[in-house]
Amino acid sequence: MKFFASVVAFFAVQLVSANPIEKRASVNDVANIGYATLNGGTTGGSGGTQTTVTTLAALTSAVSGDAKKVVIISGTITGSAVVKVGSNTSVIGKSGSALNGIGLRVLEESNVIIRNVKISKVLADVGDAIGIQAAHQVWVDHVDVSSDRDHDKDFYDGLIDITHGCTGVTVSNSKIYTHWKASLVGHSDSNGSEDTPITVTYANNYWSNLNSRTPSFRFGHGHIFNNVFDNNNDGINTRDGAQLLVENNVWTGTDKPLYQTDGGFAVARGNDFGGASNTAPVGTFTSAPYAYSLISTSSVRSSVVSAAGQTLSL
Repeated sequence: MKFFASVVAFFAVQLVSANPIEKRASVNDVANIGYATLNGGTTGGSGGTQTTVTTLAALTSAVSGDAKKVVIISGTITGSAVVKVGSNTSVIGKSGSALNGIGLRVLEESNVIIRNVKISKVLADVGDAIGIQAAHQVWVDHVDVSSDRDHDKDFYDGLIDITHGCTGVTVSNSKIYTHWKASLVGHSDSNGSEDTPITVTYANNYWSNLNSRTPSFRFGHGHIFNNVFDNNNDGINTRDGAQLLVENNVWTGTDKPLYQTDGGFAVARGNDFGGASNTAPVGTFTSAPYAYSLISTSSVRSSVVSAAGQTLSL
C-alpha cells in the first residue's frame, strides 16, 4: 500500500506541475524573460497603489501619470477608444475580464507591464489593440488579442505594434489570433535612424489564423523563441537590415515560415518549419544578451499552446 500511495502521489505532483494554466499571478510580479529584464528590469507598478476598474472612464484615469501603480481590470469594458498608459504602471486583467473595442497605448513611457489582459476588435481609426511607441522597458505577458477576418485588412490595425525606436520590450506567453496584420516592429522603411536601436523578444506565444506580420520586423534586433505558428498566411518577415535570432519555434500551414524582404537577416536554430523552408539570409545576431531557457522543439507545442493567453489567476 505504501508503494501504491507513493506512485499515486508522484503522478499527482507531475500532473499539477505539468499544467501551466493553474499558475497564479501576483500584482507585484516583474519581468522575468527577454529584453524587458535588462537595463534595470521592468517592474511596472510593483509595490504601488492598487485600483480595480470596471469602466472606461475609471481605466483611463487610473493608468495615467507616472506614479507607481497597479490597475486591475474587472469584468467586460466596451467602447471605442485607445487608453494611454503612463510610466511605472502594471495593467492586469482578472480572469474573465475583457476590453472590447478598447486598446492600450504606451507612448513615450517606460517601465510598463500589461499582463493577463484580453483585448478584441479595436477599430483601425481608433488604433492598435496594444501599441508601444517610443517606449522602453515594457513587458506584455499572457495577453489575448484578436479581432476577426470578416472585414478587409484595413478595418482593424495591429494587434501588438512596437515602433519608433522601442527598446527593452518582451512579448511572452500570449495568444495572438484571428486577424489580418498581427505584429509590426518598426513602422517605416525610411525610419532606420530611429528604429535601429529596437530590441524585442517574442517568447512562448501562440500565433494562429493570421494573414501577415507574425511578426514583421524592421531594423533593430529581435529574439524569437519557443513560439507556435498555426495556419498563418505569412511567417516571420525580417526586413530593412533587421537582425533576428529565431530558435525552437514550430510552424504549420504556411509555405514561408521565415523570409526576408529589403535586406533583413536571421540566424535560425532548432526550428520545425512544418515542411517549408527558411529563405532568410544568415545574419550576425547569434547570442541574446540575457539568460533564457529553450524548450525542446518536440515539446514546444504542448508547453506553449495550453498556457498562452489570459490563463493566469490573481
